[in-house]
Amino acid sequence: MVQKKNKIGILGGSFDPPHKGHLKISKEAKKLLRLKKIIWAITKKNPFKKISKTNVSLRIKSCKKIIGKNNFIVVKFYENLIRSNKTFHLINYLTKNKKDDIYFIMGADNLVGFHKWYKWKSISKKCNIIVFDRHGYKKKSLNSMTFKRLNNKNLKFIEFDKVNISSSQLRKI
Repeated sequence: MVQKKNKIGILGGSFDPPHKGHLKISKEAKKLLRLKKIIWAITKKNPFKKISKTNVSLRIKSCKKIIGKNNFIVVKFYENLIRSNKTFHLINYLTKNKKDDIYFIMGADNLVGFHKWYKWKSISKKCNIIVFDRHGYKKKSLNSMTFKRLNNKNLKFIEFDKVNISSSQLRKI
């Protein structure tokens, strides 16, 4: 008898700060994709952004506070374990045991530049990429190099009732 694989979602980011948009796409992904759990994989520094002014332990606490009683979401910091902040290395680490199907969750804004990520094609071969529409990014993301190359292979674009908020906006407050 073949054992059914667990469907695990990964939402990576600096979560500086975490907000209700992160929670909303996590809930939506769990429901639509029937995910067993979602891991919020916190990074010290997004390679495409400035260094975070808030330390990792404080961001982890903030994530746990926002998650509340949604115990299907787990907050993890893998960088010391895998010695990297690259998504490619995280996905390699998480797919080593082959017991789980990995669904990498991102916003449409990240899809626009995904072709610049380290070993982006390899990431797309090792996991399913789930892209949530984000206010003002639908057209750019659907016209992106990544969407055109991966469309319907391991990439799914999800339109939903968006939360018009971002960590960048919150930091300016």
